[in-house]
Amino acid sequence: MISQEQFEKEVQIIIENAIREDVGDGDHSSLACIPKAAIGKAKLLVKDEGIIAGVDFAKQVFNYVDEGLKVETLKKEGDAIKHGDIVFYVTGSSQSILKAERLVLNAMQRMSAIATKTKEYADKIKHTKAKVLDTRKTTPGIRAIEKWAVKIGGGENHRFALYDMVMLKDNHIDFCGGITQAIQKTQAYLKENQLDLKIIVEARNLTEIQEILQNKGVHRILIDNFNYEDTKKAVHMIGDFCQTESSGGITLETIRNYAECGVDFISSGALTHSVSNLDLSLKAVE
Repeated sequence: MISQEQFEKEVQIIIENAIREDVGDGDHSSLACIPKAAIGKAKLLVKDEGIIAGVDFAKQVFNYVDEGLKVETLKKEGDAIKHGDIVFYVTGSSQSILKAERLVLNAMQRMSAIATKTKEYADKIKHTKAKVLDTRKTTPGIRAIEKWAVKIGGGENHRFALYDMVMLKDNHIDFCGGITQAIQKTQAYLKENQLDLKIIVEARNLTEIQEILQNKGVHRILIDNFNYEDTKKAVHMIGDFCQTESSGGITLETIRNYAECGVDFISSGALTHSVSNLDLSLKAVE
């Protein structure tokens, strides 16, 4: 994963771009009918059930829009929520609250959905050593907050992007001419360019795992689209050679079985690409 400093920069970019996109040259609806000096208060109201995520992101948005806005939190990141709960109150310029409203809601609704789904997956395998991982199957432009939500839900982050880890998948291997060639060329490339990046190699069958094991310097083997029995065999073959990760269409119904095969990690794109936003709203307080 990227550094915390780089992650924070990514979040700031999301905020800046989203406000640019949404506000443009001004929130004319608010400017037209609400006095500049008007002070108001609003509450974030829950109209659903799940896990709340994005509270800290919302604070950053409010601060970016107007440093004078004050947030009083009643629920923290990762708390269970139900219909009727109030997550926080925000007080200050009414115009500023309305300017930030849509970004706060859009982000928190999606982040909360991701955190809720991640917790469901993580709870299924908490009796094993396996950890659930996200993927790069994220919404373009807001990857940082989606991966943030996975962490809030009890999952772990996989690589952030193409630049912070090497993952040699089927197409890399086929285009390169084979597993060993791909690994050796990658190691030479990293050495030549003085890059300290971990290498993950995907295996499509047990024969490919045997070949990977003939090469040193592999950080993790991606056991992709294996059935349960072959996954158990793969884990036994790999032993302490490197980390293991199961992937490929793993669902809430199947994740427990894969975890019980003994893998270290299980990655699922569904954590971020197949969620329905939680219902939250920002309501003015009289």
